[in-house]
Amino acid sequence: MGHDVGFSVGMVARRLGVAPSTLRTWNRRYGIGAQALTPGRHRRYTDEDISRLEHMQKLILRGVSPGDAARASLAVVSTPGRPAAVTEPVARPGPGHGAGGQRIALPGVSPTARGLARAALALDDQLMTEIIQGALARGGVVSTWQDLLVPVLTGLGSRVEHTGSCIEAEHLLSTVTLGALCGTLPGQLRRDHRAVLLACAPGDLHSLPLYALAAALAERGVGGRLLGADLPYTALAAAAWRTGPAAVFIWSQVALSGDPAVLPQLRPRRPATRVLLGGPGWHREHVPDGVRLVETLSEAVSEIIAALGRS
Repeated sequence: MGHDVGFSVGMVARRLGVAPSTLRTWNRRYGIGAQALTPGRHRRYTDEDISRLEHMQKLILRGVSPGDAARASLAVVSTPGRPAAVTEPVARPGPGHGAGGQRIALPGVSPTARGLARAALALDDQLMTEIIQGALARGGVVSTWQDLLVPVLTGLGSRVEHTGSCIEAEHLLSTVTLGALCGTLPGQLRRDHRAVLLACAPGDLHSLPLYALAAALAERGVGGRLLGADLPYTALAAAAWRTGPAAVFIWSQVALSGDPAVLPQLRPRRPATRVLLGGPGWHREHVPDGVRLVETLSEAVSEIIAALGRS
């Protein structure tokens, strides 16, 4: 920095993961940013400037508009002596690693979902956890899954498929989501007399929806047995034979990941087990009689509750 006081726009931009032009735009439009100028008219950022910008960015990641975030952040008074944490240059994020300049298609979603998407693109696992846990506390598992998590995960998955970028963001969001859902599962849960089995079709590794269903059932006092990803039909049939489940739910994300012809074998006892399928991998025309394809998490929960004879 030579004899200049404060931090350059480039250093602060690397710290926040945005372009220097974004910082200049925020300063021009909202009056937030560097207030001090060097004799050469270069902007220098103080500790307090950086504190306010970090606060603004966190609000934006939560879904607040930049204007409102700036106004709120300008009202924040930094603690005297707070370290700026920009003492060394930070490597500029590559494509898909920062919030700046990265977007995913999320038509018609809530501000909370947009905030979660921004946090995912910024790889901010702490903020993602806060957003998901807040949504779970406010609306429960079904609402959080269908209105928040599915749109963002779908948007990220589409970006990965079409551009090959943001794979790390998709994986991190999946991991954070799994942790949040597991946090809703109590250690000891009363089990109904007849079991509920949850599994992925053979060859399918997308087990996250199973955890969402298990968490939604747990909210209603039902304990589901999670058999996990890529479960052979022979193993699932053996588990069904031993436990006589009220319901078996099988998820298929990838086309042709399982053979629906063997599904009737999963009902070896009376009263008959209700076999439910979920996910885009199933072909409707191949689903055998007596097996139901459910479209949403709430529908899956309703079917399982009915299979247990509960209202």
